Amino acid sequence: MRKALFLLVFSIALVACSSSKKTTYRSKKPKTKVDRIVANAVLYKGVKYRFGGTNRKGMDCSGLVYTAFGSENIQLPRISRNMANKGRKISLKKVNKGDLLFFKISRRSNQINHVGLVTSVKNGTIYFIHSTSSRGVIVSSMLEKYWKKNFVKATTVL
Repeated sequence: MRKALFLLVFSIALVACSSSKKTTYRSKKPKTKVDRIVANAVLYKGVKYRFGGTNRKGMDCSGLVYTAFGSENIQLPRISRNMANKGRKISLKKVNKGDLLFFKISRRSNQINHVGLVTSVKNGTIYFIHSTSSRGVIVSSMLEKYWKKNFVKATTVL
């Protein structure tokens, strides 16, 4: 009798604690090609800088863009100055997620030597992911004076 009573109370408690709604968790898959490219680049956020790097052990700026686009079978040149010749030049006002930003950041060279991938445009502010020698793969804003000052051009590849 005691066992039966215990089982009855235990069963009621178990049923009372369970939810009547079934909850399913789905990871949100990026829907568009641009979303998938950006999502792939963001996977490398925090990876340290490595000249010529294209993996989690180290990444340089053009390696990041090359790898992100390559994940969607879009072949770009491996070097930023060559990437700058691909796609169609656009104004900063027309930049969207997935577009490329090019910079001249070396005092020794008068060529494009840095590239970033636009991750979002919010309230007119452009955010882009890139790899810096000092901080590795990070997201920066075009509101930062350094990037605004060294900006050369933007292109759309897709």
